[in-house]
Amino acid sequence: MKRLAMVMLLASAALFGAACGGAEIGEACETEGSEDECVDGAVCAQPTLDSTEPQCLKICTDDAQCASTESCNGVSGTNIKACRPK
Repeated sequence: MKRLAMVMLLASAALFGAACGGAEIGEACETEGSEDECVDGAVCAQPTLDSTEPQCLKICTDDAQCASTESCNGVSGTNIKACRPK
């Protein structure tokens, strides 16, 4: 019984730790401009002008930090830039 309790405690801690990490780049998020909802180095933003749901995007300072199919553009209401599809 004691062993089962320890296994349950460790499993709960692992799930809690994974949930606290934030959404990965490309995954949905809720609050545009929030860095708290995403993994380190990402911000919640609309990937394109016609997007209906924000996603976690890679933070950048210039185009060289983005994929060749992306450009580094500002995130509304912040001084942060993110890699978005061209």
